[in-house]
Parts: sequence; C-alpha cells; structure tokens
Amino acid sequence: MAFWYLLGSQLEEFRPGVLSKAEIGDDLIMACMHIAAGEEDSGHSHHFDQCGVVLEGRLEMFIGKDRQLLKKNDCYFIPSGERHGWKTFDEPARILDVSAKQVTE
Repeated sequence: MAFWYLLGSQLEEFRPGVLSKAEIGDDLIMACMHIAAGEEDSGHSHHFDQCGVVLEGRLEMFIGKDRQLLKKNDCYFIPSGERHGWKTFDEPARILDVSAKQVTE
C-alpha cells in the first residue's frame, strides 16, 4: 500500500499490550504502533538501524546508556546493534517506527 491514514488505520495485536500495522518493503519496514499504558520492553538489540517519532502520548526510551523521556513529535534513532528498550506510563503511546529490513543469509 502506498498511502496510510495514521489516525484511521486498523491496528492488530503484535504482542500483548502492543497493537501494530506494518508495511514491509524490500529494504524497509514501517510500523505504526499503539502501546498500552504501563507496558515495558526491558531491552533488546538487532542488526539493523531503526528510527521513529512519537505521535501521541509519552514513553521513556533508552538507547545504550542514554535514557530520554519522549513525547509527541520527539524522534529517536537506534544504531544497529545498540541495546534499547522503552516503557509507557499512565497513558498509551503511539509511535511511527521505521527500520531497515533484516537480511537473512
């Protein structure tokens, strides 16, 4: 699909507490994610770059040793291989996330 309507897109369960809609191309993945209040990803890493913007709400994100409170219109960039994670607070957050597609050899 070439066009999205972020506010009206139907999201599906990605994992408990996280709804998502993703488009997967040859080289990129774009995902809109709705993260419920009180959710947390304690950290992970992968072998591709990732970036995004907070569309609604707020979340605390760490990338390596850096930790930041992100709110609407704040952006993030996660270099390949860097450990990162996030948590939401008393309200949900919605993000638009873009990452390079992982190459499997």
